[in-house]
Amino acid sequence: MRKLVIALAVSLCASSAMAADLGVSFQWGPTKKCFDPKSPPISVSGVPAGTKTLEFKMIDKNAIDFTHGGGKVAYTGKAQIPYGAFRYKGPCPPSGVHYYKITVNALDSSGKKLASGSDTQPFSK
Repeated sequence: MRKLVIALAVSLCASSAMAADLGVSFQWGPTKKCFDPKSPPISVSGVPAGTKTLEFKMIDKNAIDFTHGGGKVAYTGKAQIPYGAFRYKGPCPPSGVHYYKITVNALDSSGKKLASGSDTQPFSK
């Protein structure tokens, strides 16, 4: 029983270390037109030491099957990722308001995910 408790404690510590949260927020800012290929300005916080690359992916939560893609940006220690830092298929709901989720993964030099976070914002034509 004691070995089981120790194994569970070690497992919990390891999983919480691997599940680091990355703060992510974005506003559409200069993104005014449908399918603007330039990424919106994105803010990140809590980026772990050892991060070399930030990987971005966007989904339309109202049309999950539509692929917007994303991109990768070398992480330079700055909290602000500027408008147009990577190219993707920008938002363009067919009608009404759609909700778009941007997920950011912090990767080390070998591509291992160190942390992840996301933010969701509405967009309409």
